[in-house]
Amino acid sequence: MKYYIIAGEASGDLHASGLLKALKRRDVEAEFMGLGGDMMHNEGCTLVKHYRDMAYMGFIAVITHLGKILQNMKDCKNAIVEFKPDIVILVDYPSFNLQIAEFVKKNLPGTPVHYYIAPKLWAWKEYRLKNIKKYVDRVYSILPFEVEWFGKRGYTVDYVGNPCADAVYNRPDQDETFDSFVTSQYLDNKPIIALLAGSRVQEIKSSLPKMLEATKKIDGYQLVIAGAPSIDETLYDKIIAESGANAMVVHDATYRLLTQAKAAVVCSGTATLETALVGTPQTVVYHIGGGKLVHDILRLFIHVDQVSLVNLIADRKMVKELIIEDFTPEKVEAEVRRLLTDDAQVQMKADYEELRKIVGDAGVGDRAAKKIIEAIGNK
Repeated sequence: MKYYIIAGEASGDLHASGLLKALKRRDVEAEFMGLGGDMMHNEGCTLVKHYRDMAYMGFIAVITHLGKILQNMKDCKNAIVEFKPDIVILVDYPSFNLQIAEFVKKNLPGTPVHYYIAPKLWAWKEYRLKNIKKYVDRVYSILPFEVEWFGKRGYTVDYVGNPCADAVYNRPDQDETFDSFVTSQYLDNKPIIALLAGSRVQEIKSSLPKMLEATKKIDGYQLVIAGAPSIDETLYDKIIAESGANAMVVHDATYRLLTQAKAAVVCSGTATLETALVGTPQTVVYHIGGGKLVHDILRLFIHVDQVSLVNLIADRKMVKELIIEDFTPEKVEAEVRRLLTDDAQVQMKADYEELRKIVGDAGVGDRAAKKIIEAIGNK
């Protein structure tokens, strides 16, 4: 069968690649085309666009790149029509993907549209639910509380577990020693504080300088940045030089880095859950310009008290969130110093055990693939 899959950022690329791998095991004649990244490509997906040409954050960035965004949409639609897929699978990225869902239903009637990793409508933009009901045939949830949330609003979703479990629990190098890691990455033989500043250029520019300022005064530790896929090395070099910090960047080694780190500062997103499942004590940060005024305005539209996946899934404040006006070098430094204490290390790792039980086991991609193929066969 022919599958058209759309993932608009690094985390979507990761999770979609796991789904592709599982689909191939069940459908040996599977053909894949879509929008995504290197990991999807490595699983045999023909890329119409790479996500690095699609990931724009914020009103100004969207406006200044509007022509490119519209061209991406046009190219995606044309490729779908030419490919004639048996199914279209959407991975998060709702502002783009819901337009594609509508296009498919109007132009390729009878083609099923499935959503793997549902948009976070429970946080904000609940109005998008009407488009999901209208244009999406099935939704596969990766957050356990979404089943009840959607169900109360008249839409049934399937919880398949969280793909972070697949990625983390099946990762290679789990038994790697600290000495082996630092030697292979040309790092110092000192304990590590990991910095995960996001996967988009705008996130890195706004978050990494404050992360470095917050941690560069913590003696006895080395700062190691997890380089994001498709980000130019010179961006990290420039920010590090301007900060005056002594920091290194590692690439294609995020899980290995987290496994060896004593603590991490993590930009809110999928990485927060990955960090927790690896077991690294963390504080979660997120930057939005405008400070407290903007935060107060956002509270009128955002329907959750917490932003990190860790706290949302646990339904309590398991990790410290320092967002918007609270994301200051002083507050981050204080929290990282606390995380490095023995008591904090023991408590957070115990909390993570609770979280792992809620998230569930690996095998998420295979469970979703099974449901997708069964649904296509019964259409």
